Amino acid sequence: MESQLHLVLASASPRRRELLVQAGVSFEVAGPALPELDDMMDKLPPGQQAEALAYFKARAVWDRDPTRWVLGADTIVAAGGRVLGKPRDRQHAREILCALAGTRHAVITGLALLGPATRLIASDNTFVTMRKLSGAEIEEYLDSGQWAGKAGAYGIQEIADRFVTQVEGSFSNVMGLPLELLDRMLHQVLAGKENHA
Repeated sequence: MESQLHLVLASASPRRRELLVQAGVSFEVAGPALPELDDMMDKLPPGQQAEALAYFKARAVWDRDPTRWVLGADTIVAAGGRVLGKPRDRQHAREILCALAGTRHAVITGLALLGPATRLIASDNTFVTMRKLSGAEIEEYLDSGQWAGKAGAYGIQEIADRFVTQVEGSFSNVMGLPLELLDRMLHQVLAGKENHA
């Protein structure tokens, strides 16, 4: 993926930074000064929740300088009609992992790309099948600390990949940044700029 746009990433996620570097995207980081808004989103379907959170993050940074191109992203996990965000603590992470074990669940990342006279918002949906986990496996994973700060309390790019039996869709989406969707959004922006040249 190559982009002529220099992006401002409105996220503190090291995984998103790594993915943008791997994709060859020029960017800088400006973490949004925005509290988690999960409680306000409960009435929205999962995809709209992820998109709204991504938009609020991007908007918090974009408002400081509307001439920049700002990318916001937010990832949630949905299973059994419930939206599972980031765990508050170890006990909450345990509850989330117990709820996901043995299920096929959705990992949804919303993206918001804001720029001069431009607002693109979309989301990608990947289905992940996780095998059943023993209590000992869950506790071992909790001991690793890799659940912290991750939607669904696991990171597929780390040791939790051994829990996953199938991924249907974008792997980078499960890591928190669907590169295929971002590529389409960037092409749409660049095509629009060319049409207005």
